[in-house]
Amino acid sequence: MIRTQIYLTDKQRSALALIAKNLGKKQSEIIRDAVDRLIDQAGQNHKKEVLQKAAGIWKNRTDLPDFRAMRSEWDR
Repeated sequence: MIRTQIYLTDKQRSALALIAKNLGKKQSEIIRDAVDRLIDQAGQNHKKEVLQKAAGIWKNRTDLPDFRAMRSEWDR
């Protein structure tokens, strides 16, 4: 692990200390958990954003074969 220094407000520090005490964990462990959740959330949001941008990219393309006609041939 890499040591990192952060600055917290008095309110943040007090709340973090209370949460740590209630969970029986160290404050650093709770901070790492929160950072992991933020990273996961950002990754999921990025995936969702990419999928939303990709939706419909093949719509109205004239250079592609007629897939409905191709599939109807397979159904025979």
